[in-house]
Amino acid sequence: MVVRVELAGVRREDLRVSVEGDVLHLRGVRRPPEDAEAQRLHQMEIAFGPFERSVRLGIPFERDQVSAHLEDGYLSVKLPKRLPRNVEVER
Repeated sequence: MVVRVELAGVRREDLRVSVEGDVLHLRGVRRPPEDAEAQRLHQMEIAFGPFERSVRLGIPFERDQVSAHLEDGYLSVKLPKRLPRNVEVER
C-alpha cells in the first residue's frame, strides 16, 4: 500500500512521519520563503505554518518495513501488506 501526499514547500527536516496503531501521522511545518517579507503577494494558494494529517489504515501491514520518500513536493509512504501466514492442514 502506498500513501501519497502533496506537501509543496515542505522540507525534509521539517517533516515527521510516524505510525501509531493503525494510524499514519504526518506532522510538520511549511515555512514561508526567505524573501517573503520583501514581496507583496496578492494571492497565495499555500498556507504556511504547522500542519498535521492523520490517515487510518484499514489493512494489516509490516510495521518494520515502512518507508517514506519526499521528492518534488510529494511524500510517498510505502506500507507493505502483511501477507497471511501459511497454515498447514492436518490429515
